[in-house]
Amino acid sequence: MVPVVSIGGAYDGGVQFQQLQYFVAVAETRHFTRAADLVHVAQPSLSQQIKALERELGADLFLRARGNITLTDAGEALLPLARRILADADTARHEVQELVQLRGGRIRLGATPSLCTGLLPDVLRAFHDRYPGIRLLIEEGGSHDLVRELARGALDLALVVLPLPTPSPALTTVELLREDLVVVSSPEADPPGGPGRRTVRIADLESERLVMFRHGYDLRELTVAACRSAGFEPDFAVEGGEMDAVLGFARAGLGVAVVPRMVATRSGRGLRVTPLARPGLHRTIALAHRSDVAPPRAARELQRMLLER
Repeated sequence: MVPVVSIGGAYDGGVQFQQLQYFVAVAETRHFTRAADLVHVAQPSLSQQIKALERELGADLFLRARGNITLTDAGEALLPLARRILADADTARHEVQELVQLRGGRIRLGATPSLCTGLLPDVLRAFHDRYPGIRLLIEEGGSHDLVRELARGALDLALVVLPLPTPSPALTTVELLREDLVVVSSPEADPPGGPGRRTVRIADLESERLVMFRHGYDLRELTVAACRSAGFEPDFAVEGGEMDAVLGFARAGLGVAVVPRMVATRSGRGLRVTPLARPGLHRTIALAHRSDVAPPRAARELQRMLLER
């Protein structure tokens, strides 16, 4: 009967990592002396450790004949398990070493202005607390501009709005979140659609003057497209602003604006925030990087924190 080898139980009972290294070396070279040279240990020491491993497992691992070393059935059962344990340990060692080395360097991150206002502050604070030596270089821009900067290697990662203006196989994107848009207005004015309204329909914006972002801004294109789908052309009170300006103009009562919920939650003090009626408006945020070049280790760690936030 072939003894059953249980690596879990054996490991708990005293199998040593080094013994598995020696065992794999002998199994691959089929020679004790060559295996000892491979792992840089004296041959008698290697033989003693193999015997200790066999005693621990309660089974012979090798058939030793003159000039001929072969694996027993127990050895054949152990070999793939031992290789996997050694490989996992090697991977763990490299990962830990890379993490330990995150004491310096930089990350070049692109993001739309609304994401810089709504999503990034808390994530970047957590990243900075964990890796204070990593410099964070942030570039604000529209998705079109960020895609171009990624393609030319000026950014490591970018937070962009899907679908991309010009989809490219040279970029890899991973969806991060789906975000609702809301309407913000001055609390001193009636909400769009009339007093007491708890939600706003896109059609209600036909009678409102809008505070609008500059051309090339994802939110401008999304809002204008929604108004046109509802059968009207939006009327702009002010246009051409960035996020802070748009919020300030809406707060001052110049008009209403459609902004991401995260931005309204974080920066909506002094504003009336009204959800859009179903189906509402949404946008999909993704992390993008070049397909042909893996982001640096620090950027991959930031990517992990963003995906796990």
